[in-house]
Amino acid sequence: MGVRLNHGIGDDLQEVHEINVTPFIDVMLVLLIIFMVAAPLATVDIPVDLPAASAHQSPRPAQPVMLTLKKDLTLALGNNVVGPEGLDGALDRATGGDRTERIFLRADQSVAYGDLMDVMNTLREAGYLKVALIGLEAPRK
Repeated sequence: MGVRLNHGIGDDLQEVHEINVTPFIDVMLVLLIIFMVAAPLATVDIPVDLPAASAHQSPRPAQPVMLTLKKDLTLALGNNVVGPEGLDGALDRATGGDRTERIFLRADQSVAYGDLMDVMNTLREAGYLKVALIGLEAPRK
């Protein structure tokens, strides 16, 4: 411990200048066990139907480039139907070749997530990295 007693040899008490780390190690081992047990419980694989977002609406540009993915998986740029193979050229004409312009993407609620990701991958391959997803505004509580 911290003090050594000299029995019968004077009245001086000598201090031992060593730190006892055993209690520190004990606490660390207990914390390690607690985190090892609690970590698997923190990850949950439950399917969840996510609600609509209630974020503030950001301002829109005067002439937004709207790309729509319809229920039957056809694409429309503005009001014109365009095929996936002609999407690059149509986007270049709509943006004037400016690949830094934001593309507003909206999709029907019944469209599968994988199909939406395919369209986003097509946009990325075409060089359009700024994509804004459009959804309905959730009612305020």
